[in-house]
Amino acid sequence: MHSLYDPKQDPTMKTRLGCLSKKSDSYSDFSEFLPPAHETTARCLNRLSTDEVVRWSESFEHLLSHKHGLAAFRTFLKSEFSDENIEFWMACEEYKKTKSSTKLVSKANKIYKEFIDTQAPREVNIDHRTREKTKQSLEDPSPTSLNEVQAKIYSLMERDSYPRFLRSKMYQDMVSRAHAQGQRRSV
Repeated sequence: MHSLYDPKQDPTMKTRLGCLSKKSDSYSDFSEFLPPAHETTARCLNRLSTDEVVRWSESFEHLLSHKHGLAAFRTFLKSEFSDENIEFWMACEEYKKTKSSTKLVSKANKIYKEFIDTQAPREVNIDHRTREKTKQSLEDPSPTSLNEVQAKIYSLMERDSYPRFLRSKMYQDMVSRAHAQGQRRSV
């Protein structure tokens, strides 16, 4: 069984983007990463090529499919106090992989209580019709029960959060640093 990607459990991720894998509530928490303050941090960015970082701007799908892009996007959303959407999307990705019907029911309930219910601690922004339709589909959950609501949240992030991420100082600094590191390697 595949589990949700957890940057804290990935030693490569810790090496590459050490401070991005930490919980962060503000951009300043990882500002040390951007202008490398010490050799270890510089080595982290050395491994992220300019091409990798720039390709994240080609499509939202590409950003989410790259583990370091996903980690950077999650950190950005945390800095904006709006990471519930990406956390919900990731929970849905994991939910779809569930084979056991018992675990499917358990995960469906957990996702509903965490993200969809009107009293959910990390409620995602969906309309009443979608919320009710999702609630009904989770009465007899299947791996596709969350597809519609997940697609709506994906679309919301793609239209709203993703463009802000690409314009953010965080992302622009990552591109600049990756480009500078790339030029140093080619000299």
